[in-house]
Amino acid sequence: MKPTTTYDHFEALDIRVGRVLEVSEARTRKPTYRMTIDFGQAVGVKTSCAALRNYTPEELTGRQVIAVVNLPPLHMGPETSEVFVLGVPGADGATIRLAPETDVDLGVSVY
Repeated sequence: MKPTTTYDHFEALDIRVGRVLEVSEARTRKPTYRMTIDFGQAVGVKTSCAALRNYTPEELTGRQVIAVVNLPPLHMGPETSEVFVLGVPGADGATIRLAPETDVDLGVSVY
């Protein structure tokens, strides 16, 4: 377990719901997808590189994801990841995307 932190640290993260518009192979050292994600008017369209390789691009396209949208861009070789898509490890170690149980408005904040 990580050390205890303050609620202010959590509150500083801007975590929102977006919809995956497009998925392609990222040009990164590790196998990742480059995703174009729409966060609605609140944030706009952003890109993310994520290791969601247990999904096909077709399975991800059109699905909602939860992402941290206010971290600085992360450069991964020639790719730039503007948002951090959240996931958890599955039983086989593959990353499972976090998403709302039912569709919600794009850009809505997670709290």
